[in-house]
Amino acid sequence: MLPVLLFAAFWVVLGLGVFLLGARSGPGGAAGSDSGWRARRAMGVTVAVVFVAFGIALPILFTVGNRNNANAKVGVIHLTAAEKRGREIFGEKCGLCHTLAAANAVGKVGPNLDIVQPTEQLVLHTIQYGCLQNPPEGSQEACLGQGTMPADVVQGVDATDVAKFVSKVAGQE
Repeated sequence: MLPVLLFAAFWVVLGLGVFLLGARSGPGGAAGSDSGWRARRAMGVTVAVVFVAFGIALPILFTVGNRNNANAKVGVIHLTAAEKRGREIFGEKCGLCHTLAAANAVGKVGPNLDIVQPTEQLVLHTIQYGCLQNPPEGSQEACLGQGTMPADVVQGVDATDVAKFVSKVAGQE
């Protein structure tokens, strides 16, 4: 909301400046007077300051606070190299369906892992065997959430890294 207000304020200030300059000088302006150049110079300096403030200073102000330190740690939880790798893989393969605050994932199909807070073994098992909404008789139980997860979305060490990451950070942020 603040950027929109500042954008609008820029155009209001610029419009008022142009209006006041035109109202003061009138249709022939102060072309022949000595004091006219001072007023035009002051208005030129004012417009330049407004352009610098709104065109340079504000964008810098907004971008300074927009840093992403997600690779270093999650909140106050320090991640190992394997867990950092698991976070990257989670973002690529799992974040579209699952919600997990530590990975900035807001998927709506799969379960919210911050609420479920699964163990490493449960995550690894689900990655390996998948999840069906209507499982056949005698197979695994139905899954949480609304979707179906295929088996082996991630395999091997990558699956272990994702499981370590999810179990460590789920529900912690």
